[in-house]
Amino acid sequence: MTPPRASRNRLDSLLNGLYFILDEGWASHCSLPDVLREAGKAGVRLVQYRNKSESMKLAYSRATVLREIAKEWGMVFIVNDRCDLAMALQADGIHLGQTDLPLNLARNLVGSDMLIGISTHHSEQVQAATQESADYLGFGPIFPTGTKMNHDPVVGTQGIKDIRALTPLPIFAIGGIKPESVDELCEAGADGVAVASGILDAEDRGQAFRQFLAPFH
Repeated sequence: MTPPRASRNRLDSLLNGLYFILDEGWASHCSLPDVLREAGKAGVRLVQYRNKSESMKLAYSRATVLREIAKEWGMVFIVNDRCDLAMALQADGIHLGQTDLPLNLARNLVGSDMLIGISTHHSEQVQAATQESADYLGFGPIFPTGTKMNHDPVVGTQGIKDIRALTPLPIFAIGGIKPESVDELCEAGADGVAVASGILDAEDRGQAFRQFLAPFH
């Protein structure tokens, strides 16, 4: 049986720090369950599972294993894009892009207890997501990134400064984030950083986790 979601108060309290994106695209290069266990051991508290290409049946099979591991380590488990998958897993949240299901419709589907995050790229999207009562925002890309093709224009650290006053919601900077840029982004107003390839491509992932987590300790 899939474990129940964490309490909503606890979920809200963990919307900061390192937000690790576990992308199924790296499964051919490494064991995602092993990487997630490594993340838990390092102290990661927030993880998103991204699977943009596989069928629902296969995605559910893979994600169930990861959901269980996240629960064992006390990590908040969020699913990218797919409300049906998030609901089937009893995930803690769903993260939506600008071309995904509108936030209000997603809320009707997943209910009030599940977190909903929104990817934003400019001030109008930040204001819209705030008005529609998202729980947190991803904002970027901050720097050039190879994780996504044809991504929106980079906004730089200044982009965080520009939108910080527009929303009370937690903001996660995303896109090409490196450990040495985390302090500057937090000073600009980010509550945390979302990282995928910066960890998944690291030769020493344990060290990468420690480097990204250090500023938040």
